[in-house]
Amino acid sequence: MEKKLKILAVDDDFINLKLISSMLKRHPNVASIVEATNGLDALSTLKSEGDINLILLDIKMPVMDGIEFLTNLQSMHDLNKTPVIVLTTDETRKSEAFDSGAFDFLVKPIREHDLNLKIAKVVELF
Repeated sequence: MEKKLKILAVDDDFINLKLISSMLKRHPNVASIVEATNGLDALSTLKSEGDINLILLDIKMPVMDGIEFLTNLQSMHDLNKTPVIVLTTDETRKSEAFDSGAFDFLVKPIREHDLNLKIAKVVELF
């Protein structure tokens, strides 16, 4: 049986969030999408939802940015195995994201084909 993912999309830009969600809705392995607008928001969503299989994470956000979120996530032992795909326009932060525990990386603007390839990698983990 194919794994259906519950995905947490985190981006402070409403348009990006809607764009990502619409791409995800077309993906056959995506069961549901939960949205958050910053890292702090995402952490509390993770705690309340609990069964998130994948996190798509913007780096540049107010309140708590993506790197801070990753650092916090690493300290949460019940959740730190959740794969995180970092989405950013800033490729210079790629190594910082990986050092902080990111599973993968996508450069904005996100292309659906690229996103689908990354999701396929995550599906293989289950």
